[in-house]
Amino acid sequence: MAEDPTAREEMITQTKSMAVPTSIIDGEVVIGFDKSKIERLLQ
Repeated sequence: MAEDPTAREEMITQTKSMAVPTSIIDGEVVIGFDKSKIERLLQ
C-alpha cells in the first residue's frame, strides 16, 4: 500500500488504524496477527 496512496487512505478510513498487518475479512477488521480470529473468520 505504500505505493498506492488511495488504497492506504481507504484502509485507514475503514479501520481507523495504520497498524500492520491489518486485514478485513467479511467486513471484520483484524489488526495485527491474530491467528485464532483469522481462522474463525475464514471458516
